Amino acid sequence: NIYAHFSICHKKAKIPRNNVNFTNNILNREFSAATPNSKWVSDTTFVHTKQGWLYLATVIDLYSRRVVGWSMNQNNNTKLIIDALSMAIKNKPKQQKVLLHSDQGSTYRAYEYLKLFKANNITQSMSRKGECHDNAVAESFF
Repeated sequence: NIYAHFSICHKKAKIPRNNVNFTNNILNREFSAATPNSKWVSDTTFVHTKQGWLYLATVIDLYSRRVVGWSMNQNNNTKLIIDALSMAIKNKPKQQKVLLHSDQGSTYRAYEYLKLFKANNITQSMSRKGECHDNAVAESFF
């Protein structure tokens, strides 16, 4: 008696992305900057620590390739990236304009996060859907 083992495949439900704010890819893989704090890239990952797994958010200056803002937290939420961006903002002249590039993660589209952009002369840029190379500097940091 031989029986075939099979499973029923279910299609993953597609969540409509209507009414979601996505910004154009202004950075367009131009990973060099002529002046400090003129172009930043941001991303999150998780790292293993003595406290267990923690999420790490970074903001990297494309001129110096240094981390200008970072935050660690047990949760990957808007507060995590707001804290990293707030640290980066403290490191730049108030009136200086900055282009900040990230992926299309929901935390990078949160209202509380975007309020910091308007108040601090920051222009948002986002990777195209499924294009990790659009944010290669931030992705390769980890």
